[in-house]
Amino acid sequence: MFDIISFGEAMIRLSTTDYKRIEQADLFKLSVGGGELNVAVGTARLGLKSAWMSLLPEGLLGGLVRNKIMETGVDTSLIKFSGRGRMGLYFVEFGASPRRSKVIYDRKLSSISLIEESDFNFKEILKTRVYHVSGITPALSEGCKRATGESLKYAKENGAIVSFDVNYREKLWSESEAQKCLIPLMDYVDILITTEEDTERVFKIKGKNYYEVAEKLMKEFSFKIVAITLRENISVLRNNWTAIAYDGHKFYNDKKYELELVDRFGGGDSFSAGFIFGYLTENKDIEKAVKYGNAFSVLKQTNPTDFNWANLEEVKSLLAQKSLRVQR
Repeated sequence: MFDIISFGEAMIRLSTTDYKRIEQADLFKLSVGGGELNVAVGTARLGLKSAWMSLLPEGLLGGLVRNKIMETGVDTSLIKFSGRGRMGLYFVEFGASPRRSKVIYDRKLSSISLIEESDFNFKEILKTRVYHVSGITPALSEGCKRATGESLKYAKENGAIVSFDVNYREKLWSESEAQKCLIPLMDYVDILITTEEDTERVFKIKGKNYYEVAEKLMKEFSFKIVAITLRENISVLRNNWTAIAYDGHKFYNDKKYELELVDRFGGGDSFSAGFIFGYLTENKDIEKAVKYGNAFSVLKQTNPTDFNWANLEEVKSLLAQKSLRVQR
């Protein structure tokens, strides 16, 4: 049995260097990322037995992605290679104040979007303590909608804790399409991870603050836990980051971190990874889960690429507020 299985898409990321725009770039840095994959990597880095499940295209690019994932310690035995489709790409142009960063996706007809019913027997393979997926996966195609719903059903039937990150992406589907698909899936979800903005766009729920939003979500869907992350931009290069969680009885808060932003991609996924790690290893202590998630996310955003290369020692050091002086 795994501690966590996540299911979703991976893409090759091509990032410009030296804050160049995409149209002037002469060099791109290659890395790999994907919402659910980032969570699998994060939990593996923290010490959990973590697996990622997906379809990759046969050939060199699928092999490249598999190899990059293996470097992180994630179990790749649930990856299948398909002769259908291609490897999805996305291009990143990093901004500098006041210019915003930009992303261009090139994922049409990716292998995972062409998933068929025969590709995975979810009933047999979902043997895990936690199952994690996000709203990105069902947005990719009709086949992915079906696969997401089926996997959530079998994870729940197998006794897994189901974790779901709303992760709304307007470039993939409309608010009404997301609402129609995701609301029925919430019946299977134990831990919902979201933001105020995503909650309003997908569930049409808003409040005076994110405490009220969490209360309304809990009342509407009867989750075990609602976790909400909050990012406040000080500038393009500096952020405040914090999070809360709510179990229907009590709110769990953490301090606000000010961070020097290097790469925010994967920051929310790292919160999910840290929260799941803390919840599983600290006897379902929600307060500690929030603290782990918050600290792990902050560390991620100080390091380039989607993957979080921080480790448990660094998280504990940050929680203990140890010195930031150079380690020698």
